[in-house]
Amino acid sequence: MTKRMLIMIGAVLVLIAALAGGKYLQIKKLIASIPKPQPQTVSTIEVQKAQWQPQLKAVGTLSPVRGADLASEVAGLVRDVHFKSGQDVPAGTLLVQLNADSDVAQLHALQAAADQAATALKRDQAQLAVKAVSQAQVDADTNNLKAARAQVAQQAANVAKKSIRAPFAGRLGITTLQPGQYINAGATLVTLQTLDPIRVDFTLPQQQLGGLKVGQTVDLGIDAFAGQHFDGKINAINPKVDPATRNVQVQATVANPKRELLPGMFAEVHVNLGGTQEQLTLPQTAITYNPYGSTVFVVEKASATKAQSGQAATSTPPAAPASGAAGSDLVAHQVFVETGATRGDQVAIVKGLEAGQQVVTSGQLKLKNGTPVVIDNSVQPANNPNPTPQEH
Repeated sequence: MTKRMLIMIGAVLVLIAALAGGKYLQIKKLIASIPKPQPQTVSTIEVQKAQWQPQLKAVGTLSPVRGADLASEVAGLVRDVHFKSGQDVPAGTLLVQLNADSDVAQLHALQAAADQAATALKRDQAQLAVKAVSQAQVDADTNNLKAARAQVAQQAANVAKKSIRAPFAGRLGITTLQPGQYINAGATLVTLQTLDPIRVDFTLPQQQLGGLKVGQTVDLGIDAFAGQHFDGKINAINPKVDPATRNVQVQATVANPKRELLPGMFAEVHVNLGGTQEQLTLPQTAITYNPYGSTVFVVEKASATKAQSGQAATSTPPAAPASGAAGSDLVAHQVFVETGATRGDQVAIVKGLEAGQQVVTSGQLKLKNGTPVVIDNSVQPANNPNPTPQEH
């Protein structure tokens, strides 16, 4: 190899090195010119422990302990109406009197026949003592008296059917019944409902049967009385599970001294299971539900040790910087969590977080793992364990 050839090879190598160096500087400059991701504004909340009452939730319907639509066994003309709509009546109160003049007249006739049969029996018994009549005649008189008295009792029952009375104490409903109106047998006259106490009927899945027993307390929420709660106790559990739905029917008795609750009302039923427990809680808006699991975004300092994917960060939660800061030393890390029961706006966290961590409650759609964030807690999502409907 000649000296000239070596010089040419060296020149080529220098040219290649110069081109590579220039390209490197160009790429470095291009990378440096790429804008850094701007911090995303989110709201956060500190994970806290709270007292949690384990409950089963169900939808129920109120029903009376005693309730009936009163009707007449016989047809007839209404003579008197002895009640007013909405009136509270004791058991046995006369409510409606039907015209019974002909029935009463027939009763008097049958009573007279029974009295005549009793007189004949008494006379023949006296004559039997002196052998003036036979024993067969006295026996016939005895049977005639029994038959006459049976007819009197039957007719008295017919007369009683013309007087419709309250079979139990309760509150009467609204009626349009008027004197002079003709009613057919079986036609509904008025409803009668016992309101205190009142019952609630609801169903629960069969897998929750293990936590149910007679005497457990229940808490009722009625939309007609927002903010009020009515306490009761389970009085019966159906011994049969519905094979179509695999649900079991449960009935509870609820005190109703003010008679506010009415049969047919819709009720939200909460069955209390055991004593209170301590649980980590978060607003339900903080949880992102995915097919592969539930996640939250935990906020921590950028300089802190990064948590592994799917594990909770354990760094001390930082103080939130002022809203609108130009930069941020906070980043969001995605963490898998295991959720438990819910109550109102809250959900229990069984696994994945620790008390004191800062968790994003709104703005998750803008985040990915490692995104810098700025905290603005001027507006927070609902976090009420017992929310009530609000009209705006």
